[in-house]
Amino acid sequence: MSFHRATMRRLCALAALAVATTAGAAIPPAPERDEGEGPFPRLILRDVMVVDGTGAPPFGPADLVIEGNTIATIRAASQGGQRPEAGEGGRTLQLAGHYVLPGLVDMHGHIGGEEQGVPAEYVYKLWLAHGITSVRDPGCGNGLDWCVSEMRRSERNRIAAPRIFPYVFFGAGRETPISTPEEARDWVRTVARRGALGMKCFGARPDLLEAAFEELARLGLRSACHHAQLDVARVNVLTTARWGLTTVEHWYGLPEALLAERTVQDYPADYNYLDEQHRFAQAGRLWAQTARRGSPRYEAVIGELLERGVVLDPTFNIYAATRDVMREREAEWHETYTWPALWEFFTPSRTRHGSFFFDWGTEEELAWRENYRLWMAFVNDFKNRGGKVTVGSDSGYIYKVYGFGTIHELEMLREAGFHPLEVIRAATLHGAEALGAADRIGSIERGKRADLLIVRGNPLANLKLLYATGHPRLGADGTVERVGGVAYTIKDGILYDAQALRAEVAAMVAAEKRRRGWTRLPRH
Repeated sequence: MSFHRATMRRLCALAALAVATTAGAAIPPAPERDEGEGPFPRLILRDVMVVDGTGAPPFGPADLVIEGNTIATIRAASQGGQRPEAGEGGRTLQLAGHYVLPGLVDMHGHIGGEEQGVPAEYVYKLWLAHGITSVRDPGCGNGLDWCVSEMRRSERNRIAAPRIFPYVFFGAGRETPISTPEEARDWVRTVARRGALGMKCFGARPDLLEAAFEELARLGLRSACHHAQLDVARVNVLTTARWGLTTVEHWYGLPEALLAERTVQDYPADYNYLDEQHRFAQAGRLWAQTARRGSPRYEAVIGELLERGVVLDPTFNIYAATRDVMREREAEWHETYTWPALWEFFTPSRTRHGSFFFDWGTEEELAWRENYRLWMAFVNDFKNRGGKVTVGSDSGYIYKVYGFGTIHELEMLREAGFHPLEVIRAATLHGAEALGAADRIGSIERGKRADLLIVRGNPLANLKLLYATGHPRLGADGTVERVGGVAYTIKDGILYDAQALRAEVAAMVAAEKRRRGWTRLPRH
């Protein structure tokens, strides 16, 4: 289908979305796929530099051969002899100067929803345009059946979307809250039958959560937990780790396990959790209350988490605005790629989650900068001692746009002390391992699925090359040029032109602005 026809079809669908969202309905599923080429009998990526995702250094130039949806061979050009050919029905891409990485795994990717008012297609294509080929949806906010249906449609490549791994909110789908351990176990069995691959929890009465974790373990399902402050005094990361938690989301529950002088956070007397400026301003003062690095308490907590095999999914990027709100609000991609309803959702508000900049000042930003320093040190120590850290973005909140937030997370892991190769491993192999999918995805190895990211230039030297907007660089002729931006994303052997996906998203956003009568995004 031509770009023009595809765009017109989408604009009709988006007009329907606007009506549905206003009426309070859930967002519609993504339209049938009309992008991407292949899979091919044989697709050859010629003369690429390979970063395989295992932590090994790059090598190349090499020819990477894909047969159908599977990586068949990886052959260094220096081996000599006859080089592989694509053959009838195949295709060869000449990619000298390009690097190929495993497709990125975003472990915290919400697929938008009624709250943000964004189309699923918009979210998926921004992810694919940034080389993201697998996403865990922690909560299935559009409903479990919706999420499972999209997972299956993506598996069959009926939609242009990453692989989707649905983890449903604890208790979701019930008419009444879970009130007994047996109800918790029955709920786990029910969502497993409906296709959930795991559970996302915030907190609950301890006996209820413990029962849910026991049933998850019995069924071989996985879990993610954001230890919300209303429940963390009785259930922190050590509690859930002992019950079998597989991944810690954000950092809630972790500093509470490290508190040095009391058992609860030192809340001011006028604190109100439902006032989100209170909530996030005080959250930025929490790591300063924890046991010092290297102290017995610090060592005991980090040691037990390592022993129990818990994975950290820190999502550093989602709170980046707390330490420099102007940088995040003024990010250069907003004007072209941020959906208008999403921009409205970001506007400071006392009723929308994550829009808490009611009066965010210097003191709050300074506290959060120190918070990050201590938090990042813990995550880096955990990694250096053998713990697994993954990449999650949580985009759709706090000025973070899908895809862009994921790449910023890579940069923030680098800031935390990760070597660039460790960053890529966190974003690929370790994510696949945390999902129980490393036999299929997460590294460039023979026999694995062809989920790949191809970018011109070396992202190990500059992760900014992976942003859809690329990176400004002064050329030899004295003019500024844009370099980078993912060139191709391959998911399950299907070749997507990432630049074309970005153009489609930009056209969708521009059309929605025109529909609203906007010439640009309103200033906050």
